[in-house]
Amino acid sequence: MNQLRQVTVLGHPIRVSVRPGSEPGPPLLLCNGIGASLDLLQPFVDALDHRIEVVRFDVPGVGGSPDPRTPYNFALLAHGVGKLMTRLGHHEYDVLGISWGGGLAQQIGFQQPRRCRRLVLASTATGALMVPAGPQVLRKMITPRRYRDAGYAVQVAAELYGGQMRDRPDDVRRFMHDQSRVGSRRGYLLQLLAGAGWSSLPALPLIRQPTLILAGDDDPIIPLVNARIMGRLLPHARLHVYSDGHLGLVTSAEELAPLVAGFLRDEA
Repeated sequence: MNQLRQVTVLGHPIRVSVRPGSEPGPPLLLCNGIGASLDLLQPFVDALDHRIEVVRFDVPGVGGSPDPRTPYNFALLAHGVGKLMTRLGHHEYDVLGISWGGGLAQQIGFQQPRRCRRLVLASTATGALMVPAGPQVLRKMITPRRYRDAGYAVQVAAELYGGQMRDRPDDVRRFMHDQSRVGSRRGYLLQLLAGAGWSSLPALPLIRQPTLILAGDDDPIIPLVNARIMGRLLPHARLHVYSDGHLGLVTSAEELAPLVAGFLRDEA
């Protein structure tokens, strides 16, 4: 059972969901993609080993978290995440980040080496210094329209997300509109600004945590070569390429959740 609550972090209210684990151990913190509320990852949480506690949160200005008073960057947000996990009673935890949230996850791994035990990086890259998506894809990522207009989301699903969305674009309604909560336009812009100019590329060799990289073989937003670059630069990483697109963590949850659980529980 997911427990929703509001937790004040650095003076700002944050919407948080906690699914308690049935056994003791480090919880898994999920960091979502740009513009997406914590609800988007529900299929992955449902498929993940119920022995593992799962913590999700809405970034300020997204979903159920109100707009921040001032802009922020990944370093400040990672600091706030540490405060959040302390408030929830966790000193050590694992982190999974997808897309934009993968950048935040890398920042947490670098910034909190004694607290972040393991990293899972899904459908993500190294920030400003990466092999970019095509211009048509990047233009559609600048605005949050796909979160606000279900018809438009279906229209662009194949081009943006690839994988299963090429054959079943209407599924994007269920994943992104039936349950997810839409944040403000300002919140989306601040997320874009938080990642502007940021790159993990110089820091990757310094991230010492065991890392699982998950990448789709048909991801228009994050070309697969980016995952291969991260795999070479992270000292303790292994790469798993799956047959799906950018939303594979959700659309292929039944395949990827057991893989993640095995990695986190050191069963692989």
